Amino acid sequence: MRIGIVGAMREEVDGLIAEMTPAAASPAGMRTYHTGRLWGQEVVLAFSRWGKVAAATTATHLITRFDISRLVFTGVAGAVDPSLRVGDVVVGSRLRQHDMDSRPLFARHEIPLLGLAAFETDARLRRAVLAAARRFLADDLPARLAPNLLAGFHINAPRAVEGEIASGDRFFAGRAELEQLRSDLPSLSCVEMEGAAVAQVCHEYGVPFAIVRTISDAADEQAAAAFPRFVRDVASIYSHGILRNVLRDLTDD
Repeated sequence: MRIGIVGAMREEVDGLIAEMTPAAASPAGMRTYHTGRLWGQEVVLAFSRWGKVAAATTATHLITRFDISRLVFTGVAGAVDPSLRVGDVVVGSRLRQHDMDSRPLFARHEIPLLGLAAFETDARLRRAVLAAARRFLADDLPARLAPNLLAGFHINAPRAVEGEIASGDRFFAGRAELEQLRSDLPSLSCVEMEGAAVAQVCHEYGVPFAIVRTISDAADEQAAAAFPRFVRDVASIYSHGILRNVLRDLTDD
């Protein structure tokens, strides 16, 4: 069993590479794919770069070149559900492309020729990731992030939930756009730029997958202000801890 690990942020991937033994690098398509063992599992690790095309390219190469048996995608997202706060974790139940619109040929959000408007994540892997995220928040977070850092981002009693995720080639940083997205897709938990593209590739190749996102902002006018620091100092630690728990849990799978 070989697991594909894809990070939407370079900072996430860099911390994981340091843990791999041994780590071999295979460059392809302006990316580097790192193979080795990570917490008891044989893995292939890559930084996807940003956007749907970049993420789909990375996932396709992992599946066709490295013959992965499952894929876990990590990153950050903007909250769409008003109950979510910075530092919460969303484990995707379904993935949608919010910018897919082929009307009148197909219904809005439906993927042409697939007859689907959303892609379900693998139930077993999703449960494993959700349990790993909840354990990280409950047991590991206080030791991994300093209280003043958590306070600085107003992270207090963060939670991990299942939720619907939307992806599109757009960074949301305005309330009007966010309200329109809520109106179009009222069941959404969060929005990002890659997950649904990865979901479509995995669906077409028949590869089980899971998507996990740390909430970095409220997808409003303040979204971009602290984004780089959050990714570096918080989200990378979240991804490291959650993936460590997941891979250790899957060792005897």
